[in-house]
Amino acid sequence: MRISLKFLSLTAFAAVIVFGTVSCSDSEDNTGNENQEILEKAVPQYVNNVVITTYKSLADETIDLYEALVALKASKTDANVRKAADEWIATRKYWELSEAFLFGAAADFGIDPHIDTWPLDKTALTSLLNNSDYLASMDSEDGPAWAGEKLGPSLLGFHGIEYILYANGNVKSASQITNNELIYAVAVAGDLRNQCIRLEAAWAGLTNVSAEKQELIEEFELGVTMGNKSYYGADMINAGNAGSTYRTILDANEAIIEGCVTIADEVATMKIGKPHTGVDPNYLESPYSYNSKVDFIDNIKSIQNAYLGGVDASNRGISVSDYIKIIDPVLNTKVVDAITYAIAKIEAIPYPFDTNYSSTQAKAAMDACNELADILTEAKVALRK
Repeated sequence: MRISLKFLSLTAFAAVIVFGTVSCSDSEDNTGNENQEILEKAVPQYVNNVVITTYKSLADETIDLYEALVALKASKTDANVRKAADEWIATRKYWELSEAFLFGAAADFGIDPHIDTWPLDKTALTSLLNNSDYLASMDSEDGPAWAGEKLGPSLLGFHGIEYILYANGNVKSASQITNNELIYAVAVAGDLRNQCIRLEAAWAGLTNVSAEKQELIEEFELGVTMGNKSYYGADMINAGNAGSTYRTILDANEAIIEGCVTIADEVATMKIGKPHTGVDPNYLESPYSYNSKVDFIDNIKSIQNAYLGGVDASNRGISVSDYIKIIDPVLNTKVVDAITYAIAKIEAIPYPFDTNYSSTQAKAAMDACNELADILTEAKVALRK
């Protein structure tokens, strides 16, 4: 099953690359030089090699997480708990690596708050787990749909599953997890899977995801197109042409940088800043697994991927960085160095962040992320000159 899914997914992904053939030659941008071509090439590179690549991996991992939890529910062993917990970590990574592009489908469909709201409402969860009617609904064939429609954001997504599998940074033993908790976890994981498959299809196009994913989208009646019936990837690549929501190719490149600014600011002022400054000491992103610090690092790596045009060195190509490098090489170096510096400062926070958020290292990381946001804003301004 898993082998065939991977084959189908890879076949589908290869088809997505045809998006890169969409012409942007009719753009109304007036850069006044040959650098226009860099802006045009940067967008399909970003869409195909950053956004869709990341969302495909995320969707694949959510399928594995769901299946691991189904197996755990059927056979509650320590080994199966560990497998599900490992799948949660793997899935979580790709979500955090997507946070530099929370615009588009993630925003329009409300997927970000739907699957990644914290803190978890543990009082409501206790009530839910003691309601036999709700449990019967979650344990039905339509459990994922019921959960997605009936449970609020504070009971859905990553952190409800995290709470079931982890405590104080450790994977729970099978004896610590109740059968009712597993009914809940499976339903929520099914909804999480559906939403992440939706993200991939919304950017790549429905026919460019695996047959299994297409069937789930149809089964759960998940909308995957924009209001104008376009897919998000094609819409962005078509920037500057009739029908695109991006008036110019410059607008599309600006959106790439703006997404980076947004997450850099969020990591600084909210994810690290809220607990560190005392505004909200309970505002801890992954407090049961103690994964918060990894979450932050992956958020900054999502900026790195977006700015450099690929999820790693092997698939990077023409990017917005190449354009900034030409118009202001010093500024481009500042951006690249600020990304590296922010990652290093987050890594320096004592583990776990969840009990060390008041440390001087957390303050240094917060400052580094604020500085990164400021420098990225400079790059966005430079883009328009």
